[in-house]
Order: sequence, then structure tokens, then C-alpha cells
Amino acid sequence: MRVAVTGGGGFLGSHLCEALLRRGDSVVCLDNFSTGDPENIAHLLSDPAFEFHHADVSVSVEIRGRVDAVAHLASPASPPDYLRQPLETLAVGSRGTENALRLALRHNSRFILASTSEIYGDPLVHPQEEAYWGNVNSIGPRSVYDEAKRYAEAVSAAYRRTHGLSVGIARIFNTYGPRMRPHDGRVVSSFITQALTGEPLTIYGDGTQTRSFCYVDDLVRGLVALLDSSEMGPFNLGNPVERTVSELAEIVRAMTGSASAVKYHPLPVDDPGRRRPVITRAREVLGWQPEIDITEGLRRTVAYFSARPDRLGASAAAIRGGQDDTVPLSAPAITAGTTPQAIPGPATAVTDLAPSAVSVPPSVSDS
Repeated sequence: MRVAVTGGGGFLGSHLCEALLRRGDSVVCLDNFSTGDPENIAHLLSDPAFEFHHADVSVSVEIRGRVDAVAHLASPASPPDYLRQPLETLAVGSRGTENALRLALRHNSRFILASTSEIYGDPLVHPQEEAYWGNVNSIGPRSVYDEAKRYAEAVSAAYRRTHGLSVGIARIFNTYGPRMRPHDGRVVSSFITQALTGEPLTIYGDGTQTRSFCYVDDLVRGLVALLDSSEMGPFNLGNPVERTVSELAEIVRAMTGSASAVKYHPLPVDDPGRRRPVITRAREVLGWQPEIDITEGLRRTVAYFSARPDRLGASAAAIRGGQDDTVPLSAPAITAGTTPQAIPGPATAVTDLAPSAVSVPPSVSDS
């Protein structure tokens, strides 16, 4: 099967590309590296079954040859990224999704959408099942992501109803693992970076807000199961084990042996109080459930971060706590030798892969 993966150079996208190649599929990866990283896919470029296109899917999605499936993952996904790029986030959720859907329609392909638990907003129902319509502030700072994904779900469902396109929707809950960026502002990456660099661990609010953390390998298995099915869903994909942010901080401090203090700061606007998926539908229909517990998942993630000390040091200041959550901050320059460079690709690939400069608003306790 030949699969197009938009956002394939990102954290989740690169793991999905790798999983598809590993099972014998060929992959066309599309990314403009607005939030992705060329390092994530550098090891895949020598694989003849892997093809990279530098592309902004909000503008167009053009692929030569057959396309058997489209996995639409392109979007800023962490609060610092979508607060830094509000209009781009809305564009990729609307025009980008429409372009990816048109590609799937032209080829009569399976289409899966990487949606999000942010669909539920700050939920009034707990835990969250797919039938819940959510509690979203449509004009708040987080709305650029929430409403982009809500529209993406709506237009995907409309393509299924109108054109008979095979559509699947995954609502992804907090996912973590190797290839997260140390400065991306998500709670797992922030805590690990802070613990390993001796910075105080930043908790926004009182730390009692909850998240459900799913290791990336588990999440990708769920996406592949959805891709291989004919089901629409939507399907919650996440780990139903709920933990407070304070509990996560203590696990990370213990695992890293860090003496970092914990500092508390005001909660960002519209930050969800509780997050836990009901995954009954995914278990029964897709045969999927997470298998890797948080201790093992964090061990692997800490090892990945520890192997990149230069990036950790360069990113530490960017995620230092206490900033105004509405004002984007600029990340410090990455030290020489640590910025991902343009990487060569096959003849069909565009090789201008240097990511744009990163400016990061404050870290928040969600991902």
C-alpha cells in the first residue's frame, strides 16, 4: 500500500511513517517543518519505499502516482505552537484538510484524520466518550486549534456523506515519547527538560488537573488499526489511566534523579481541568488498547532527551515558567551543531528542509 502522510516530519507523523515502512508499505511524507524536524525522518531517506516532499498542505497537495491511503496529521499540536501560529493552525485545519480530502477522493483512497481530545474543550463530562459534544470557547486563545480540528472533523464527515469517501477520525489524547522537541511546551517534554537541566519544574495551576498519557508506539498502533479498517468513528485513542500533573512531576523527578524544585504559576486561559478517554469503541471495533505503562514510556523518553544535551540546554530558557500565556516568547538560539540541517533526499524529494526559526510562547500543562 502507498500511503501519503501529511505532517510526516513531525513527532507523531515520523513514527507513523516508520511503522508503515516497517510493515512493508511505501510512504509519501509531506511536511514544511513549521513544527516538525528534519532529524525525525533523516534515517528514512535512504529507504527506496520512502519519498519526501517539502510542501505546505494548506496550499496544495499534489502527488504523482497512485495513493492508496491518506493520513492527515499536518497541524501544530502543542499550545505554544498553535499560539505562535494561530492563522496557520486554522488554515491547515480547514484548507489543509480539504486539500488532503481531495487527494483521497481523486484516488478513491482511505482517509484518516488525526483529530484531538481538544475537541472536548474543558469538559463538563468525565471521562470523555465520543458521543460527548464538548465545551469549547470558540473565541478563546486555544480556539484556533480546537475549532480547526472541529471543522476538520465536520468536513471529513461531509466528504463521507456526500462522496462516499472512506473516512476515519482519531481523537488523540496526550501522547509522548522520543522525537518530542524539548522546547515544545508540552508537559512531559517540559518536565523532562527542566529536570535534566536543573530548572524548576513548572506547574500551571495547583497541579490537580489531570491528563492521560499514551506512549507514542501505542498511539501509532491505533492509527494503523484505524487506517486498515473501514470504520469512521470517531475513535478516542489514548491511555485511560488518569494522572495529575503533580504526580507526573514527581515521577519525572524520581526517574531522572533531579533535585529540581517545583514552582506553581497561574493556569492558562481555558486549560482543561480533567482529561481521560473512554476507549471502549477502539477496543471493541479496532481491537486496540495501549500496552506500555508510563514508567517504561518515560524511561525511553528520558533516554532520548538525555542523549541530546545541547538541545536541552538551548531549550531550557524557552520553557522557564511564569510567562503571560497570551504573549509568544522567542526561544534562544540553538547552539552550533544542534540545529537540524538540510538533509539530502532521493531525486523526487525537495531538499530545502531547514526549519524556520522557532519562537515559543510559554509552556502549558497540556499536550
